Amino acid sequence: MIWALLNRETNQRQIITTSGINPFYQNREDILELLQNEFKVVEREFEAIFFYGAGCANSIVNETVSSSLHLFFKTPSIHVYSDLRAAAHALCGEREGIACILGTGSNSCHYKEGNIVKNVSPLGFILGDEGSGAVIGKMLLSDILKDQLPSHIVELFFKEYPISSTEILENIYKKPFPNRYAAQFTKFISAHLDKPELVRLVEHSFDLFITRNILQYTEYKKLPIHFTGSIAYHFQTILEDSLKKHHLQIGTIVQDPMDGLMEYHLKNGGWYQQI
Repeated sequence: MIWALLNRETNQRQIITTSGINPFYQNREDILELLQNEFKVVEREFEAIFFYGAGCANSIVNETVSSSLHLFFKTPSIHVYSDLRAAAHALCGEREGIACILGTGSNSCHYKEGNIVKNVSPLGFILGDEGSGAVIGKMLLSDILKDQLPSHIVELFFKEYPISSTEILENIYKKPFPNRYAAQFTKFISAHLDKPELVRLVEHSFDLFITRNILQYTEYKKLPIHFTGSIAYHFQTILEDSLKKHHLQIGTIVQDPMDGLMEYHLKNGGWYQQI
């Protein structure tokens, strides 16, 4: 987790790193203990705190985070938002647009006047997350195990990843975080984009993301489409080709929204945290 301390008057920025906070897996006591052990800044009286985190999309979850931050920082102005809002602030700033995340998971929204006005639910690893590392990795593993790719690609995969089909299935179906496990195999695709079959696999997933998410926004033809996340960044050329094929406006594509988010808050104030 990355924290940024921003001073609007001097434009100074201080970056601090701690372990991640996820209110789905940590209660208030867990979060407070983490902050006490790892947040080493002595001066903790800030004008405001803006916390952006994965899963912070409903009042119950957000209250867990907010109450923990209140206890630790003693700051009266604390705001808890989703990581999607962080992406939108960073990518769009004050302008209207469609902001998208393509990382381990995927998400998108129509952003206008500083707010998310519509969000097509990503539905997660099983039912959605099209275009994400998890889904692209899942598609690759499925094609490998079902012999849907040429034998030389299958052989190359098992040479680079000396694992058995049993081990793959166990990680997907029995162990925690199967999405993270599947997403790691996008590195194989990235390293072998000279193989047209692998390029088509990524293209297909991006096309699904566009048709099942972006095209659901009424204003998609008029607005720039912005992206952040490792998948969008590392497969940028393929992503741009997919956007052009659907006659969409290509906006900003960045790996990490941190710089844009800092600029947003230097104009609008505050501390923020981003996962």
